[in-house]
Amino acid sequence: MTNRSYKVRFYKTEVYKGKRGTTHTVRWSVDGRRHGETFKKSALAESFRATLLVAANNGEPFDRDTGRPASHAALSTEITWYEFALQYVDMKWSRISANNRISTAKALTKATLALLRTEPVQYEGVDVRKALREYAFNKNRRDEAPPEYRAILAWIRRNSLPMSAWEDTKHVDAVLHALDTVLDGTPAAASSAKRYRRILNVVLRHAVRQNVLRANPMPKGKEENAAPKTSGAVDKRSLLNPHQVAALLIWIAARPRTDHRLTVFFATLYYAGLRPEEAVALRVEDTVLPVAGWGELRVHTAEPEVGSHWTDDGEVHETRNLKGRASGDTRTVPVHPDLVASLRDLIARDQLKPGDLLFPGEKGGLLAGSVYRRIWTKARKAVLPEHEYDSPVGKRVYDLRHTCLTTWLNNGIPPAQVADWAGNSVPVLLSTYARCITGQIAELQQRIEGPQSLPGMPMLPVAAGLPRPRSAARSAGPTR
Repeated sequence: MTNRSYKVRFYKTEVYKGKRGTTHTVRWSVDGRRHGETFKKSALAESFRATLLVAANNGEPFDRDTGRPASHAALSTEITWYEFALQYVDMKWSRISANNRISTAKALTKATLALLRTEPVQYEGVDVRKALREYAFNKNRRDEAPPEYRAILAWIRRNSLPMSAWEDTKHVDAVLHALDTVLDGTPAAASSAKRYRRILNVVLRHAVRQNVLRANPMPKGKEENAAPKTSGAVDKRSLLNPHQVAALLIWIAARPRTDHRLTVFFATLYYAGLRPEEAVALRVEDTVLPVAGWGELRVHTAEPEVGSHWTDDGEVHETRNLKGRASGDTRTVPVHPDLVASLRDLIARDQLKPGDLLFPGEKGGLLAGSVYRRIWTKARKAVLPEHEYDSPVGKRVYDLRHTCLTTWLNNGIPPAQVADWAGNSVPVLLSTYARCITGQIAELQQRIEGPQSLPGMPMLPVAAGLPRPRSAARSAGPTR
């Protein structure tokens, strides 16, 4: 290990006599770094000192940080944080999704930069982060790192602190600060900070299970430096009304080339509440489209777009099971008659066969997220007034799904049924859309108006300065 040295020097044992008793402190230094260990009895101190002397006489190297000989070192001093992080990535790689791999790489990059002996000022910051995120913590590309990034990673390997650094609150606080901020030092989005903390918490729990750390140092609950609070609730301002959706889809349909497909793609999100990665995976055989009335979509696959560097097959999309569902599970979603007509027209117009994708890209593959996001942004810019374009309304394609689910809930569809159609649990559904449920206040108020009334209790004025009724005034206090 580069953190070890054979330059060990021993000093006379210090004896301190205080009011609470006498202590004996063994003093020694490793490569100029002084260390000490205190004992209540001289015999214990001399025994410990003799052990160190034997190790030095046997030619053992000593750790500069802990001062202990190699034979006494714990696992937390034997392995650096960087080495442990690499081992964790390799262990976890095949068990997590490509999106999770990206988030893990980002979290570990932030933690690694905070656990260096010194800052890598000789390298550009963007290059250091890229070397860690894109190569070191990407198992597929680690051996493909260009020479300039290999040099950076070699420097990081030499200058990474040992795992024992997690036992020092100074280093723990430094890592938490790195997770909670962006490059310019301003606070990161609460959702991002919480996600990175959750990932790091899993990493450190693994370190405890491997006996590398004695305890997980991450703060919990209401402790200082605990994770920032986040709200998973949908912003009501992001929801679209039917007139806005219609105007956006009409503008998109008027575009040349293949935008008739994108029109139906966006309509599917609005009418059926699908996630975009579920819609791009739909095939003709997954639909039940009668000539008239309601139809069905049988959703069983998602194709999230994550980048070819993070998938096992090198494809941009990763084929996944439905979110929150068991492997191979299928979700049946009702199809509005208007959407049935649009899907039937699309299939006939493009002469699609049962095994074909409903919404293929221009070259026949999966529809790229960059394509439909770009068209949606252009449509908002062209259709919405400036004040609405600058607002959160429909800012993300995902807001079409939020609008659909909110519409179902506001029109009396039971939450359990909406959750089943949407692929959510009921608690998640209610916590996400609670602020968007409207139109039921008057009925709910009528339900509790009578039961909450107090029998025989006069209605007292609440506005400041209003005169009190005489009956209330007489009964308010003692008579004179």
